Amino acid sequence: MKYRSIGAVEVYEIGLGAMPMSIEGRPEDESRSIATIHAALDAGVTLIDTADAYSLGDAEDAGHNESLIARALAGHPRRDEVLVATKGGHTRPGGGAWGLNGSPAYLRRACEASLRRLGVEAIGLYQFHRPDPSVPYAESIGALADLLDEGKIRMAGISNADPEQIEQANAILGGRLMAVQNQFSPAFRSSEPELDLCTELGIAFLPWSPLGGIARAGELGSRFAPFARIARDRGVSPQQVCLAWMLAKSPVVIPIPGASRPETITDSAAASGLRLTEDELAQLD
Repeated sequence: MKYRSIGAVEVYEIGLGAMPMSIEGRPEDESRSIATIHAALDAGVTLIDTADAYSLGDAEDAGHNESLIARALAGHPRRDEVLVATKGGHTRPGGGAWGLNGSPAYLRRACEASLRRLGVEAIGLYQFHRPDPSVPYAESIGALADLLDEGKIRMAGISNADPEQIEQANAILGGRLMAVQNQFSPAFRSSEPELDLCTELGIAFLPWSPLGGIARAGELGSRFAPFARIARDRGVSPQQVCLAWMLAKSPVVIPIPGASRPETITDSAAASGLRLTEDELAQLD
């Protein structure tokens, strides 16, 4: 089994993005979601990514994903091996809408609520979810620094950030920025500058929605067809080829494919055992 580092913590090189189990279109039967989380752990996954905003958006459903993960981990023998990464700064004001609040006061309240829902004394990795144009970025990151200093979070990360924000956050945190989570996939490669910077700085890069575009890999004439062709040659899924391609990009990459069914995360986790040749990587690039 292959592991990569987030700060001083080693995690399996494929994580689980838990968002699909809590937002619109989520499974009606919670037992399927819990089975999905257990399947991830059984497959070796030790990183689960969530956020307080992953819910249907109404007050009664606030923090649904964090609470779901806490219930799932409570019943699993490997629960102590798991790094749960959550986020604050996105809001769900209702009606399916998404909002932003990067104020230090809000981030503190959000972190404390996440601590309660996860049932932990300190959050393993806490990430500022998305920049809020109405709040200076330095103030939002300063809140993370305070939470670190107070021991409420063990590691700090940011999400949806550009290179300048990565540099700024790392400086404000005194070199303690441990993870950057940006969208990155075969269909969305504009975060390559951020990936390159994380590689240079030794900061974990967590691609969200890493399988974007792969559903079209089998379509005639699709620009993602090489993923399907190599998958057929290797006897694996295009999703595994996609994740293996991503892992080969840099040793700091830890993809977090979303899943809401046990079979999908089991398949994704198996990508850890797939190593592509230089020729295959060139075709995919």
